[in-house]
Amino acid sequence: MIKRIIQKSSVLVLLLLIIVCSCSSLKKQKTPEIVVTPLSDTVIMRPGSLIYALPMTVFKVTFQFERTIELPGPYSKYAGDLLGLTNVITQEDEHWEVRSISVSSHEEIDPSEYYVIGSNSLQQTNALALKKSGLILDLNPESDKPGLTGYDGNDFNINDFRTYDLGSDEYFRVQTDTAYRRASIDDQFIRIPYVVEKIKKFSPEELAERAAKRLMELREGKFMVLTGEANVFPQNEAAINELNRMEQEYSELFTGKVISEIRSFTYQFIPTSGMSGKPLCLFNFSEVTGPASDTTSSGIPVIIELSPEKKTKDITIISTQQGDPAASKTDRLYYRIPDVAVLKIKMGDEVLHNSRKLVYQLGQIVQLPANYIIGK
Repeated sequence: MIKRIIQKSSVLVLLLLIIVCSCSSLKKQKTPEIVVTPLSDTVIMRPGSLIYALPMTVFKVTFQFERTIELPGPYSKYAGDLLGLTNVITQEDEHWEVRSISVSSHEEIDPSEYYVIGSNSLQQTNALALKKSGLILDLNPESDKPGLTGYDGNDFNINDFRTYDLGSDEYFRVQTDTAYRRASIDDQFIRIPYVVEKIKKFSPEELAERAAKRLMELREGKFMVLTGEANVFPQNEAAINELNRMEQEYSELFTGKVISEIRSFTYQFIPTSGMSGKPLCLFNFSEVTGPASDTTSSGIPVIIELSPEKKTKDITIISTQQGDPAASKTDRLYYRIPDVAVLKIKMGDEVLHNSRKLVYQLGQIVQLPANYIIGK
């Protein structure tokens, strides 16, 4: 009888030990093995902790302008009388025009949204999957400074493109004249003639006549070469090109020349929630002087407008209503869902660009269980 009592007691003790161990195991499983907390001065960094940041969108707007400079020739006012030309450049002028606009974006870390992942085990998380999706970012301190950056190229000296008459004709002529000097011979004064040479500069009209004559000779000579009437050598392509070059240079003495170049300017800016409905002035644009980063300068303001569509506004409400409110939120990964915004670039009342873009910092920050593995 005593032996049976002892056996029953042993079985009860064993069952109690199993129950206690099971409860202890269940209690340990409730303790999160991964802890995610926002980075602050009070956060203790332990070995093996991972710091990540939420992304923010940075826009890069590239403007391409065409700069056109008109330079008159030195004989422009004689073009009508000597060559019958009327549509010639008579005064120096500069003109700017917007050719194209391109908008691109990239993601940088948001300095206000750092998080620390601490783990007491080797349990997998979905941090890498979120990183590949671009919803979170590794630390990357490099970023471009917002603002207008100037023309990335070599500026030219406008004087190098001015037209001068450097032809084979002389600019001066020698004019001979007879002068007299008085001499005393046998108590008599007589006038003795002698020759005086004077160098006289041609007038602009005379130089224009000589240049026009040379131009007509070039055109006539080129015509004879091309038709085979002139038995001159060489008659190859290089000779024809040289005749064309000389003809153009002499023509530009009367017609002037037009210089054009394409210049690119880049503006980078970081959208904020406060931009909604508030246009941002990028720079002022003048058709005479081009873009100016100083918004107080003369010209038409070029502004950018960003209007969020607020497609993610209900995500936070839904996510907070789901799940157990009493559950700990330290085992959740924070990530950001971007919102769609309409981006417009205007110059005065004219819309230069209109597109829809994803903007991370205008979206919502939501949570995901840290031990949940995306795709599994």
